[in-house]
Amino acid sequence: MTTDAAIETSGLTKIFGRQRAVDDLDLTVPRGSVFGFLGPNGSGKTTTIRMLLGLAGASSGEIRMLGAPMPGALRSVLPRVGALVEGPAIYPFLSGRANLLRLDAADLHAPSATRRARVDAALDRVGLSHAAQKKAHAYSLGMKQRLGIANALLRPRDLLILDEPSNGLDPQGTREVRSLIRSLAAEGTTVFVSSHLLSEIEQLCSHVAVMSAGRLVAHGTLEELRRGEVRVTVRTPDAANAARVLTELNLPLDEPASGDTAGSGDSVSAVLVDGVLPETVTAALVAAGVRVRGLSVAGETLEERFVALTGEGFDVAG
Repeated sequence: MTTDAAIETSGLTKIFGRQRAVDDLDLTVPRGSVFGFLGPNGSGKTTTIRMLLGLAGASSGEIRMLGAPMPGALRSVLPRVGALVEGPAIYPFLSGRANLLRLDAADLHAPSATRRARVDAALDRVGLSHAAQKKAHAYSLGMKQRLGIANALLRPRDLLILDEPSNGLDPQGTREVRSLIRSLAAEGTTVFVSSHLLSEIEQLCSHVAVMSAGRLVAHGTLEELRRGEVRVTVRTPDAANAARVLTELNLPLDEPASGDTAGSGDSVSAVLVDGVLPETVTAALVAAGVRVRGLSVAGETLEERFVALTGEGFDVAG
């Protein structure tokens, strides 16, 4: 393991009875990144977060957070980590401000002299100053979520771990949380965001890991994950000849519709392989006398890429 990652796991596994909720997870979260931890509900995201924070023990494997081994270094590491896991834990009959005052008082590392100032600053940052005196049981789900994020921000953090931070938020609240996460990242905080909302991850994150059924199925920068397969589609009245040319270029042809043969319609598609550029395809078609009405190149959408990786759909719009 290295020491320049905010989070690093090796062979991390959690078993419940016969179920492997997390299976041999090797994860690296670069410092300073906004890291999206993406997967369908039940894919092992929250279980992983609970192990990172020492809320659940690992069956096997290793964890390092902020360069220190976990859970051995919990006492020194956790004060530098803010977290919101499985929704905020709040006292319903206390006001938002009173909740934060009590939570801050429970932090042995938090100086009492500046407590009220820290609480007011955290409420202002998440847009709850106007509801600071309101009882928490009267908060909407989105307001409760923002109160939980305010608790995670009571002190400066090197790492912020947010489990479904947009849960229950209306579009305006979602935009506010997104803006907040970006501002924290700009200040140097590493932000680890778990979500099943594809659009949120795509708009927020520089790096992404994708979980499916407890296993890591993709891991890298957002751009790396977007690449996937790129297809070229040729519209032509000479589809059979076009198919022959694409085959001679060693481009795998897309499967034709049932009952058709390759090139039997008015278009033909193939997967572009490394080293074959669209202009190479065009030149080869023209040289073979293929009449080209149109040629288009398109990569997989991020949604298609995730479905291909996990075999499951994602909540794209939220």
